Amino acid sequence: MKKHILTLLLSGIFAVAFAQLKTGENVAVTNTESGKVRGYIHNGIRTYKGIPYAQAARFMPPQKAKPWTSVRSSMTYGPVCPLVDPTTSVSDEIEFFFNHDWGYPSEDCLVLNVWTPGINDGKKRPVLFWIHGGGFTAGSSQELPSYDGENLSKKGDVVVVSINHRLNILGFLDLSAYGDQYKQSANLSILDMAAALEWVKTNISNFGGDPGNVTVFGQSGGGAKVNTLMAMPAAKGLFHKAVNESGSFRTAMLEKTETQRIAAEVLNVLGLKANQVDSLQRIPYPVLAAAGKKALKTVEEKMKAEGKPVMGFGLSWGPSRDGDVLPYQLFSNEAFELSKNIPLLVGTTKNEFFPSLGAGLTKGTKEEVDAFIRKQYGDKADAYIAAVKKAYPLDTKPTDLMDIDTRFRPGAVIQANLKSAVAGGAPVYMYLFTWQSPSIDGKYKSMHCMELPFVFNNIARCQEMTGGGKQAEVLAGKVSQAWINFARTGNPNHPGLPMWRAYNPRTTYTMFFDNQCVVKPQQDKDLMELVTPK
Repeated sequence: MKKHILTLLLSGIFAVAFAQLKTGENVAVTNTESGKVRGYIHNGIRTYKGIPYAQAARFMPPQKAKPWTSVRSSMTYGPVCPLVDPTTSVSDEIEFFFNHDWGYPSEDCLVLNVWTPGINDGKKRPVLFWIHGGGFTAGSSQELPSYDGENLSKKGDVVVVSINHRLNILGFLDLSAYGDQYKQSANLSILDMAAALEWVKTNISNFGGDPGNVTVFGQSGGGAKVNTLMAMPAAKGLFHKAVNESGSFRTAMLEKTETQRIAAEVLNVLGLKANQVDSLQRIPYPVLAAAGKKALKTVEEKMKAEGKPVMGFGLSWGPSRDGDVLPYQLFSNEAFELSKNIPLLVGTTKNEFFPSLGAGLTKGTKEEVDAFIRKQYGDKADAYIAAVKKAYPLDTKPTDLMDIDTRFRPGAVIQANLKSAVAGGAPVYMYLFTWQSPSIDGKYKSMHCMELPFVFNNIARCQEMTGGGKQAEVLAGKVSQAWINFARTGNPNHPGLPMWRAYNPRTTYTMFFDNQCVVKPQQDKDLMELVTPK
């Protein structure tokens, strides 16, 4: 008994000790190819922030980061990419729920963050390489509190890396028509990500990580970036597994004819001739961003007038098939063959950007919901209602009928079907996150980003979103362990979950993450067939 008590006391002492924050000139110092860095230690995890992984002039490919001679202090987040539409006001309730950290902007934003249980200890830990959301136009590695990698690193004995990279017009303005120096300008953002992965390959062993076991994972736009890297020949071998969370909404990229058209319109808006393209280097970012925004709108209107489809959420900045950096469309046979040996974990949340919020109908009556659905789906309204009720027979609120995600999940199903059908390919695991947040009277359901605190095991850091509590903590333990196991072996199974079988188009096995996790075949097949564009 005395021995047991002593063990408990010592455990408590050590827990307190580990919870302390340790800083200093000789604390958590390790090497990179550019020079030494020092971070800090908290809860037993060594944390480094704002490490430059590359440098780049405007509209130029990334190059090796400039070396430094002294030990670089790396304890705070580095700059974020400037935004086309900077945040100047927020909704109090929504901001409480998400709790953003907008950071400080600079075009010199090619920096990354590392969380690791140990350095220079000879261990080869799996590396989880996080790519933030925000489409291809916004966001950063620090934007949401859920992105903090400390708890995930500690729980799994893994190394977590997150990155900033160029976005919007800085990352995707296709100037290839104006000289060879701009040959790759259409996909600079993707080249930045590849440069960060090259940095991981070269340096991560100094942070206790295994460069031969890297998992790229991202959500929303970050998930779309994961898909893009999977279709990038130059990125092959830089990562070994992939996780796409709510990022399959973009199933195709723009073509060069379209991206060059956008660039020509940017020059037109700025009153520049083709031989004056180099002056774009000197134009203040707000002026450049405004011109890009106007150019996108003009080109979108012209495309619609010509009967050409505009993908996704409207014409916006993003990767394109340039024939160089990205020679294949995302869901082409060539792209799936390229990523054939990459295990994939893919899924969405149940509600994502649920319509009742935007329509002001979060407390909508049966009559109001019915009217909305009939306006939205026309003569397919009855079939839609029947398909939702078949998929989710236990949902009882009127708004449940209109709030099932039909924008993100169809792409995830398409991707899972196509990739799992590749002969001799690595396995695909499908999930649907259905857990409903109790925060703010349950108003936000299982919305876009809801799985993130669970993936990173950050329930306590994200109580505004999750409400905290035992149920959320238990589910976070299950979800985060699945991601950890997948990163370690390519298989997400662990004793806390029912057997999670690999997905294929015939069995459609899907993990439903909720207070009671279950694996079952696709239950919304009729609904997906109804809402997926033909």
